[in-house]
Amino acid sequence: MTRNVMISIRGLQFLEDETDDNIETVQQGEYFFRNGSHFLLYEEYLEDFPEPVKSVIRIRGNELTLTRKGPLNVQMNFTQGKKTLTRYRTPYGAMTIGLDTDRVECHMTQEALCVEVDYVLEANYQYVADCTIRIEAREKGGERFDFFDENKGESEEWIGS
Repeated sequence: MTRNVMISIRGLQFLEDETDDNIETVQQGEYFFRNGSHFLLYEEYLEDFPEPVKSVIRIRGNELTLTRKGPLNVQMNFTQGKKTLTRYRTPYGAMTIGLDTDRVECHMTQEALCVEVDYVLEANYQYVADCTIRIEAREKGGERFDFFDENKGESEEWIGS
């Protein structure tokens, strides 16, 4: 995969009242592979914040780390089969976030990278939602893809399985 990529991040939360909250952001970014880890770097402008949030995603085996710096500061560690705690800092205050990760799956082809993470989200030690994050990075100008489409065949490479 080339260094210049388009990154799609989709999050889905299944809330207690049985409603779904689905968000997606698509950003230009950079991809590189170093010391056994895949890295995605991108900047995102959020409403109400004049400066960008700089994000780094690191994928290694069944572990994903998302680090965000700027108006929002957090390092979220998703490790399959483990619960982690972190501080989520915003201009409005900080809170403790719990991430109880059930699944981290990563697929790779020459043109693209796809990661899915299933986890339970807690805020200040209280259950918030069951969540899924799906991250897709593909070469700029490439076609949108779906590694989890059973009709695609067996060309993808499993990472961390």
